Amino acid sequence: MKKSNYQTGHFAEKIALFLLILKGYRPIRMNYITGRGTGAGEIDLILSKKQTLIFVEVKKRQNLTTSAEAITIKNKTRVARAAEAFIRKNPKYKNYQIRFDAILFKNNFIPHHIKDAWRL
Repeated sequence: MKKSNYQTGHFAEKIALFLLILKGYRPIRMNYITGRGTGAGEIDLILSKKQTLIFVEVKKRQNLTTSAEAITIKNKTRVARAAEAFIRKNPKYKNYQIRFDAILFKNNFIPHHIKDAWRL
C-alpha cells in the first residue's frame, strides 16, 4: 500500500527530529501552527542548542534539488512569521539567537541537513 504525501512527510519529519536529537539538539515543538489570521504557516520542527533557537523546514522530494526548490520565498516568509509568533508566545526565547535550517530528503530517506539555510 502506497503512503500518502502527508504520511511520507510526517515520516521524514520524525527522521529529521531523530537526527537532530543525535546531533545534540533539544526538541521544543513539532508541527507548530500559529493559527488563523497570522499570515504564518506551520513550522515542522523547533529545537534549541545552547542559546540558539532553530526553526527547521523538512522537505522530501525525488532528489535534493527539488527538495531545496520546494522551500520557496513564500514558504520562508511564512515560516519566519510563524517563528516570530512562536517567540511572542514564548518570551523565554526572546534573547536566543535565531536560525533557520532545512533538512532535505530524496527518495531513499537519507537526510541532508543545511544549517542556516536562509536568513531574513
